[in-house]
Amino acid sequence: MSRRALLAAGALAGLATALGLNRAQAVEGDFPFKLSDAEWKARLEPAAYQVLRHEDTERAFTSPLNDEKRDGIFHCAGCDQALFESAKKYDSGTGWPSFWDFIPGAVGTSVDNSLWMTRIEVHCANCGGHQGHVFEDGPEPTGLRYCINGVALRFVAA
Repeated sequence: MSRRALLAAGALAGLATALGLNRAQAVEGDFPFKLSDAEWKARLEPAAYQVLRHEDTERAFTSPLNDEKRDGIFHCAGCDQALFESAKKYDSGTGWPSFWDFIPGAVGTSVDNSLWMTRIEVHCANCGGHQGHVFEDGPEPTGLRYCINGVALRFVAA
């Protein structure tokens, strides 16, 4: 993705957020870990609540996890499910923590048609919390880039 396309997508996301157009709920489904909306609000920081439960997007280059380089595991900030291994993290230059693969069974995907485009959303397989999106412009061996919101993650060092 070019810098210009990334900036345009960010501007559209900001506009949609300001207009309330992307206030979808977390992916629908029967997930093992369930809480009421009030329980999610009490459990999560406001930014994490908006991302995990309402599919918001944090601003690029704001998450300290973008620069996290230690060995460890990235967990869902909502339910603590282990999602990504640090060995599969790389610097995509996009401003969000990026991974080329996930821990088997840890995430699910769904089609996201918001912002006037079709993308593949990534969510936690345990609680359904929105993590980010997956794109086909990542490194080998998968060629995938799991572009994940840092506020949707919690890092546990090895």
